[in-house]
Amino acid sequence: MKSIAALQNLVTPWSDGLEPSDAELDAIEQEMPLILAERDLLDAQIMTLDRMPTEVDEQRLRRACRQVLAARTALENRAAHLPSSGDAA
Repeated sequence: MKSIAALQNLVTPWSDGLEPSDAELDAIEQEMPLILAERDLLDAQIMTLDRMPTEVDEQRLRRACRQVLAARTALENRAAHLPSSGDAA
């Protein structure tokens, strides 16, 4: 049996452009609190899809919404304090 593993580079050559850049990784790291808060909100919403929400479910949803809003606010405040690259000095 002949293996085609040696021919793989000819079929699908590796491109260096497939990995995220350091700037993209930094941007993801900055947005991670918002990403996690949105994930928690989605989890809370999914739990209430097939049943009537209990008081605990409603509390979980409200808490998750507050966390998303707080994370968005913090992200926007952080972005507002960054120097813009288009300033003319």
